Amino acid sequence: MDRASRSASDYRIIRNVTVVGSVVDALLALGKLTGGIAAQSQALIADGIHSVSDLATDFLVILAARHSSHEADSEHPYGHGRIQAIATALLAVSLAAIALGIAWDALSRLRGLGELMAPGWLAVAVAAISVVAKEAVYQYTIRVSRKLESNLLQANAWHSRTDALSSLIVIAGVLGVMLGFPWADAIGAVGVAVIILYAAFKIGREAFDELIDTGLDPNTLTLMRETILSVPGVIDVHELRTRRMGSQLLADMHIHVNPLISVSEGHHIGDRVMLVLGEKFKALTDIVVHIDPEDDFEMSNPEELPLRSDIEQAVRKTLAATDVGAWLLQTGDFSLVLHYIGGAVTAEVIISLPSAESRKVMESESTALAKTIVEETSLSGVRILYQG
Repeated sequence: MDRASRSASDYRIIRNVTVVGSVVDALLALGKLTGGIAAQSQALIADGIHSVSDLATDFLVILAARHSSHEADSEHPYGHGRIQAIATALLAVSLAAIALGIAWDALSRLRGLGELMAPGWLAVAVAAISVVAKEAVYQYTIRVSRKLESNLLQANAWHSRTDALSSLIVIAGVLGVMLGFPWADAIGAVGVAVIILYAAFKIGREAFDELIDTGLDPNTLTLMRETILSVPGVIDVHELRTRRMGSQLLADMHIHVNPLISVSEGHHIGDRVMLVLGEKFKALTDIVVHIDPEDDFEMSNPEELPLRSDIEQAVRKTLAATDVGAWLLQTGDFSLVLHYIGGAVTAEVIISLPSAESRKVMESESTALAKTIVEETSLSGVRILYQG
C-alpha cells in the first residue's frame, strides 16, 4: 500500500475508533460532573473535568488525523504526518494545565482555603461505572493504535486509561471520607492530577521525539539491519537512519555491494532491500537506499579523483603516442569500465577489433600497453579485455 492510500485508510480507522470513545467520554463527563456536584465529591468533579478534556482530545485527534492524511504536495513532499505530532504536543500541554489546576484547587482546600466536601455512595457508583467504561475504551483503542502504529491514537488510548485509573482514586478517596477521613477526597483529587500530569509528560515526550526526528528504538534498528543483511548481494549496511512521521516510518541507508558488479545489478539489489523492508515493517512507507561499492563510512574516495571524460582523454592520448596504440585507434576502438575503489581508480580497457588477426597482434602487446597506460595516466591498475 502506498503512502497516500495508507494515510486515507488510517484516517478512517482512527476516526471510527475515536467517535466511539467520544460518545463514552461525553456520557461519562456529564455523569461525573452531575454526580460529583450531587454527591459533593471534589475528586469526582476533577475526574469529570478530566473526561471533558478527553472529549476535547477526541475532536483534536479526529481533526489532526484528517489533515495529516492529506497527500504529499509540492510544499509538503513528505506529506502532512507531522500534524499528528503537533496535535499530540498540544494535547499534552492542555492535559498538564488541567492537572495543575485540579491540584491547586485540591491543595487549597487541604490548606483550609476552601470547604472540604463530604461525598457518599453515589460518587462511588459513578466512579465505578467510569472505571469499567474507560478501561473498555482503552483496550479497544490501544489494540487499534498498535495495529496502525499510531502515536496519536496511542496517546488518546492512554487518556482513557488515566481516566480509569483516576476513577479508581476517586473511589478510594470517597471511601476514605465515608470512613471518617474528611481530607481523603481532596487527596484523591491530587492523585488524579498526578496521574494526568504523568500522562501529559509521557505523551508530550513522544511528540517531541517525533518533531526532532528521533530514530527508532535499538531493537527495531537491529531487526531492520538483520532484514537488510538477509538480502543476497548485500555485504554490509551503514548509516542506517530512521524517523517517524505520524503513523508512518521513514528510513534511509547505505548498503555495501560487490564493487565489480554492474550499476543495474546494484540497483536491483537496492530494490530488493526496499521490498523486503516494506514487507517486514508495514509502517515503513518511505525508503531511500544508497548503493556503495565499499564502506564509505570508513573510507571515501578523494574528491580530486578524475572523472570518466578526463581518464578517457588521457588513455586515448597515451594510445596515440605508441605505435600499437595508434594502430588500434585506426583499426578499432576501445571503451572503459572504471572502478573507484580504495581511494584510487582502476580500469578495464575493452578493445574492439574487426578481425581475429588484428586481435592476435594486440594480445601480444597487452601487458606492455597496460603498463604504459598506468605510467602515463592517473589509473592505478589496468586490465585489457577484447571483444569482437
